[in-house]
This record gives sequence, structure tokens and C-alpha cells, in this order.
Amino acid sequence: MMAIGDLCLKACLTMDHRINLKWSLHFLLFSLVFGVSFGEVRYVLPEEMKRSSVIGNVARDLRLKVTELDARRARVVAEGTSQLCELDTASGNLFISQRIDREELCAQATVCILQYQLLLEDPLQAFSIVLDIADINDNSPLFAAQEIQLDLVESTVLGRRFPLESAHDPDLGTNSVCEYKLSPNDHFTLEMSTQINGNAYPELVLKKALDREAQAEHVLKINGIDGGNPVRSGTASILIRVLDANDNVPVFSQRIYKASVRENGAVGTVIAKLNATDLDEGVYGDITYSFSHLSDKMGGVIEINPLSGEVWVAGLIDYEEASSHELDVQAKDGGGQASHCKLIIDVIDVNDNRPVIEIKSASANVAEDSKPGTMVALIHIYDPDTGSSGRVTCVISDNVPFKLASEVKNYYMLVTDGILDRELQPEYNITVTATDAGSPSLSSVKVIAILIIDVNDNPPTFMQSEYNANILENQLVGTFVMKVQAEDGDDGSHAKILYQISKDTNSEASSFLTINSDTGELFTSRRFDYEQSAYFQIKVIARDGGGPPLSTTCTVNVFIKDLNDNPPVVLYPVQTTGFIAEDMVPIKAPRGYLVTKVVAVDADSGHNAWLSYRIIRATQPNLFMVDLHTGEVRTVRTFMEEDEPKQTLVVLVTDNGPDSLSATATISIMLGDGLPVLSELFEFADESQDSDNLTLYLIIALFAVSSLFILLISGVFYFQLCRRGYVYRSTAASLPVFPTTYCTPSFTDFSRCGTLLKDDRYDPFLTTGSWRGDFRFGSNTDTDTLKKRSAAYQKNTLRRISADRGSLKVRAGAPHPCYVVK
Repeated sequence: MMAIGDLCLKACLTMDHRINLKWSLHFLLFSLVFGVSFGEVRYVLPEEMKRSSVIGNVARDLRLKVTELDARRARVVAEGTSQLCELDTASGNLFISQRIDREELCAQATVCILQYQLLLEDPLQAFSIVLDIADINDNSPLFAAQEIQLDLVESTVLGRRFPLESAHDPDLGTNSVCEYKLSPNDHFTLEMSTQINGNAYPELVLKKALDREAQAEHVLKINGIDGGNPVRSGTASILIRVLDANDNVPVFSQRIYKASVRENGAVGTVIAKLNATDLDEGVYGDITYSFSHLSDKMGGVIEINPLSGEVWVAGLIDYEEASSHELDVQAKDGGGQASHCKLIIDVIDVNDNRPVIEIKSASANVAEDSKPGTMVALIHIYDPDTGSSGRVTCVISDNVPFKLASEVKNYYMLVTDGILDRELQPEYNITVTATDAGSPSLSSVKVIAILIIDVNDNPPTFMQSEYNANILENQLVGTFVMKVQAEDGDDGSHAKILYQISKDTNSEASSFLTINSDTGELFTSRRFDYEQSAYFQIKVIARDGGGPPLSTTCTVNVFIKDLNDNPPVVLYPVQTTGFIAEDMVPIKAPRGYLVTKVVAVDADSGHNAWLSYRIIRATQPNLFMVDLHTGEVRTVRTFMEEDEPKQTLVVLVTDNGPDSLSATATISIMLGDGLPVLSELFEFADESQDSDNLTLYLIIALFAVSSLFILLISGVFYFQLCRRGYVYRSTAASLPVFPTTYCTPSFTDFSRCGTLLKDDRYDPFLTTGSWRGDFRFGSNTDTDTLKKRSAAYQKNTLRRISADRGSLKVRAGAPHPCYVVK
């Protein structure tokens, strides 16, 4: 026993010397880089290092610039394990962030490797970081039972070996159990035995015969000692009861049993049936089965029937934790004698793990003007299963402008694959589906929500490209005119619209209106005068709040409606203070004779400019009459000797506005003796006929019918001529002429005034057929010029003439005659 202990101690000291030399070389500052090759860096570090301890400088070891780490959003991610270390991007150091316990991470695996990835973006790069966790002696050996009971018959032969449960030490190598020591005694010694897998365990060897009568019980102490520095140990008691003779021990039918079970097998599934026999009878032949040296992980997973020897599934068997299990089974008879066998259970892998989808990096917001290929998310996908069950394919939703790209194994980049338009699709829910190749296959789904960030790519759009507004003249400043409205398909500040009147608009027209920049409401900024301007046009710009802003323009046509704000103006007879022009009429003038005509105009338009005439005062009533619409003054009867030679009439001229305005004209008429009577100037001819010949009547009737037919044909032809702008003009040069004092050259524009027109858009011609009593302008009047004259010019002319009526004189130069025709 001492030789074995010395040999074990020597081996432990040698290994301890090696490991200490190793730590002195490799961990001067607790970690050292083994090497970097092919994008991988490996660090060896002991477990239980303090938090924030530096493992190594990743930037230096991977030949990266420290400034790249922050710029490329470098980070360390774990593969299937918890995050035990972090990266300091400011220095490039990899430091410990959580407690590292090798026994907790890797149990008693020979090599404890933790795999991490160093990820850098823009462009995507991945480097492998391998942490090799070295064991330290931080655990003491521990026996499963603090007291081991053995029942031995006194007839037990010398040299009989009794396996003992080995002490369990989670540490590895020299830090695990290296030797066992037994307390001094006369009957037993301790020897080491080795399992198939190479694990050593102690056996109690009988070196001196037992005598129950001499000593019925033996109490021994066994110490399990590891090879660490400092040395740690664990102790258990061995209670040996000496029984009467039990000559036979149980014998298994096989030294080693092999069985297999599918992982995730149902509870109660029988894995194997063990069989041991004992030739003894009675209590010495009753065999009880049990596991020895059962690990904590297997406890509760596999159980054995103590009477039948059936081994069944009692819990969850996971292939990924261990692909096989080696169990020690003990068959013990009623006399305390026992034998052992091995049960090797192979776990059959099944596809029981779904693929794991981990979003390592995701941009929740993507600008709609992002170029194709812009990375949106970095996805890590893996499957813990092996073989075909561990091969994973990954797809995303159909009909979305995104795709998956992979440059590093198990890592996928979700990138844009088309044009994004927030106005059509403001957000996307991308479904990522990972499916393994197992049978049946398993899949996992994860949804990535992506919001499309608006950019200013839509200009404002007016509801109408052209607006028409109508407003009465003389409205108060600030009167609401209309509202223009534009819409913008963008969002947020990009859709906030401000309105303004374009600077391209005529400067005078732009001063007529103001606009509310927020609502687009237009208001008057001055009073409108229809007679100065009946129409103007402005352009309104709608500009959004983007950067740079986008804009659009619409046209606003403003039509000024006429109000009856101008009273009639009497042009003839001229009304001046202290002077009234006199008209001469023959004293022998018959009834209906045209004496004179009141000529008046109104600067308004349409109905507001229609004038009516009536006599409100006369020297002698019922002597003269005035035509309601033409202003012609005619005799009602023939003059008599008692009539006053001088007559004065006051004619009231009234327009047709809602609130009519009026003016008066005073006419002075002198009855002249000896003046010729012009037949063209009276309306009622003598219709007495001396002939009563019926034949003549028939001839006249036939002639009248023929004339009517010819007149109808002529009328149709005439109206066609009228439509083309031709007008019949009389050439009676011998007709009475008004003095040039009453018809100044500037009055040739009166045809534009509304008095003679129903609407200012009609051509300015006077009547053509009935010349009797109507005014015609001189032949030098340019009708095209009249069409081009504005109402404002006419109004100013009328006002100037009205103010200067008292000082009108005959002008020298070419005359501008005004004719009166009947």
C-alpha cells in the first residue's frame, strides 16, 4: 500500500511541477495568447479569476486597430453558452464579466473550451475566440456516503477484494483524487483498481482472517487526497460487520452489459435487464441490485429495479449532454456479499432540438431611400443536434424587399433587396424561419419588426391645379376669399406645408391678397374696384418642411364682381353751373317729333349699368315725353300759341342696381318759328289714305308677303354677317350734327361703358337697324381700340369729363362729329 501511495504521490508531484511551470510561463498576468491563425485567437486562463480581470488584448492579438472597434460596433457574442466575458472597445481588452467555474461549465471533461465570436460590422467580419478554462484545486474530494457499511462473513477468504465508492473531486488532473489512505489496522489493506475508462477506485483487501467472536465490527477511516497545492482531502468511515459464513457471492451473467436508448425516451422505457445468481439459499441467496458510483447528472434519469434488475428510463435523457453512459451495477445478497458489472448505455440521437434564432444586431428603423444591400439585422442560427438534424436552412417572408446573405457560417445578414417606399408600406414584419434537415424536421420562427423612416421624397400636391375665386368689389380689407389646400404623402415635418404667394406673380396683383401660411386661406389686403380691374391672377406655392424642401404651385384666378357703386353720368346735354345748352324745336313740329336725346353712361357693368329715363319736372306737363330706355325726348302733341316759347325739363336718369343710383339732366328747349320740320325726326306719320281700292289692298298684301319672305332670307344672311363682325352703318351726311363741344374725341370710347351693353365681354357696337333716334360714332372710331380699352380707363375718363363739363369748349383741329339719326 505504501508503494502505491508513494508512486501516486510522485506522479502527482511531477504533474504539479509541470502545471506550475506552465502557469508561470503562460499566465504571468492571468492569461496569455496561445496564437492567432485563420481568424482565431485562443486564450488559456484558470477558473475562478476575479471579475474585470483582463484575459488578453483582442485588438493586438488579431492585429486590429483599437479605433475600429467602436467604429464597427465590435462585440463579443457567445455560442450556446452564457456571456462570461466582455470586450472593452476603448482599449481592446477582453475581460471577465462573470464568475467562471470550470466544474459548472464542463463537469469533468478533459478539455473545457468556451467558444465566442468577435463580430465587427460594416463590413461584417467574424473572428473566433477560444477560451481554454484550466482547472485549479478549488474542490476537496468528497465521498458519496460519509459512512460505508460492509457485511462480511467470517469465512471470507484472504485476499478477497471489496470495491469501495471512490471519492468524487470535480477538479481534474493533479487536482483530482490522487491517492487514498486507510487508517492503520490489522485485517485490511487498501489497493487501487482501474475501470475500463481508466478511472481508478479503491478496493478493500482482506489480509487477515476475520473472527466474529473475537471482533464483530471493524471501524476504519479512509482518506481521499488530491494532488493539488495545497493538498485537499475528504474522509469517510467504513463500518465492517462480521457475519456468519456466506459461502457464495452473486455472479452476473455478463461482465459488461451494453444497451441503447433513444434520447427523450418515455419514462418507464426498459433499457436492459441485468441478471445475477447466488447459489446460496434463503437470505444469503436473495439478491438486491443497485447502482454504484452514479453521477449526480444520472441520478433520477436512470433507475434500476432492486429486485428484478430491470433498468429503465426515469427522467430526460439528452444526447447533447452525453452520447453514452457507463454505469457500475452492484448485486448484493442477503449476507452482504456483492459483485459488480458494467452497464454501457449508448444514447441514440433524435431531432429533438429546434433551430435557435438569435438576433445579434438589428436596426429597427431603415430610411426609405436606403440603397439595396443595406444591412438591417445580423442573425445567428444554429441547432444543438448533430448530423443532418443539425443542418439548418433559413428563409424569410416572401414579397418583401429584403433578403438573407451569409458570409460567415451560421451567420446571416438581413439586407435590403429593393426600393423602399414608406408611403406604400410604412413597416414590415419580417418572419425568419429556420428549418433543420432532421426527420421529421423542426423549425423555429422569429419576427423582426422594421419601421421605414420617412424621407422627403414627395412634393405637396394641390387638390386643384387651378382655382377660381369670385369676390365683390369694395369688400373690407381682410375679407376671406377662398382656401387652397395641398396634401403631402410624407410624414412628420416632411408633411408640414407652408403656403406663400409666388414672387413670380405680378407685383401689383400679389399685393391684392395675403395668405395664411399655415392654412392656405386667402384674404383681401386692399379694396377692389371692378372698374379698375375686373380680373387678376396669382400663383400660390405650397412648400413642405423637408430638407431640402419640395414645393408645387397652383394658379388662383380672381374675378371681381361689379357692385352698383357708380351713379349715372349725363353726357348730353352738358350740365354746368350757370349754363344750360338750349335745344331748338320747330314750332310746327308734329306729335312724336324728336326734340333731343339725353345721353348718359354708367361706369358699372351688366344690370347695374342699365339706365332708365323719366321726366320729373316740366314747365308744361304733357307737352314732352322721354323714352324710358333710350332717353329720346319727343313731343306729345303739336304746339299751340299759348305754349311757353321756352320750356325746361328735368329728366331723372336711374340705373338698374339693387340700390339704384341716379342723376338728373336739365333740358332747355326753345320753340323756334320758321325752323324746317324734318320728316325723319317724327315718329307718327299721317296714315290717312284716300284710296279705298280693294285691288290695291290685294296688291299690297301680295307685295307684303313677298317682302316678308325676302326679308326673312335677308335676315338670315344679315345675322351671319353680324356673327362675323360686320355691321350696317348709315351714311346720312345731312343728318343733324351735335356740336363738337358735346362730343369730345375722348367720348369715342363710350361704347365700352356698360350703359349700352349687357355684359362687358360683348363686342362694343351700337344698334344697326333702327337708326332713328340712336347715336352713331364718327367713322374714325376704331372699334378694336374700344375693345382693348379697360373699364378703369373709361371710368377715369368719365370722371374727368364730368368734372370738366363746366369748362368744355370747342376744340380746334379735326372735328369728331356725333350724329343723331331717326
